[in-house]
Amino acid sequence: MPEDATARRPAMVLLHGTRMSRAQWEPYRALLPEIDLMTVDLPGHGARVAEPFTRESALATIGAAVAEAGGGAVGRGRPPVLAGHSLGGYLAMMWAARHPDALGGLVLVGASADPRGPLTGVYRGFARALPVLGADRTAGAANALMRLLGARGEHADALPDGAAYAALPAAWDLVMREARPELLRAVRCPVTIVNGQLDQMRIHAGRFARAAGGARVVTVPAATHLMPSTHAEAVASTLREAVVGVHGPSSLST
Repeated sequence: MPEDATARRPAMVLLHGTRMSRAQWEPYRALLPEIDLMTVDLPGHGARVAEPFTRESALATIGAAVAEAGGGAVGRGRPPVLAGHSLGGYLAMMWAARHPDALGGLVLVGASADPRGPLTGVYRGFARALPVLGADRTAGAANALMRLLGARGEHADALPDGAAYAALPAAWDLVMREARPELLRAVRCPVTIVNGQLDQMRIHAGRFARAAGGARVVTVPAATHLMPSTHAEAVASTLREAVVGVHGPSSLST
């Protein structure tokens, strides 16, 4: 591909969910060859599993990735689209609210349940029970469920062990304290909210959409909260549409 064509390609930063890593999104490179994808490990996950998860380190990780995607050799100053699944989606929203002019678009995947609602007790209870259940045992059960629901090939290979559960209490405490839907009122770029039809994290999608001033809401039929691994084509299609909505169809020419 000529260098000038590469420079025009749109960029997208992808943030993974709880206990996952940047490997969650690696299979999407083949699904979205026309988009330059930047994937990162959040603190306490992946190659950074030994690092403490903090608000400052998580948001700094996102900021560095957005800066590189938008102003580096690929982005050439074009604002990237920021997308995140679950924990990554809530963190993306928090970052976008603080940097409203830095993004071309924002995509929240499985991240539209108000964390101040009934789910708060569920997640706090799980965090308290985790030491009793054991991280490796819990990870084994979670991974078996993901394979049962359709995670295959590279998606199954990307499933992590129990080590990343250590970051869960701090990560979800931050989400429950700060990731309220009202943050989207400050976001000035187009927002897409995508959930699985069977995902408990979609219960307040309308509330998040209204706060964003009319976000696009997508529901993937028969999908659960695990849809980036089990319904990758549908998620990739929504990510592609978000880029087209920002940059137009011609931006995806290869």
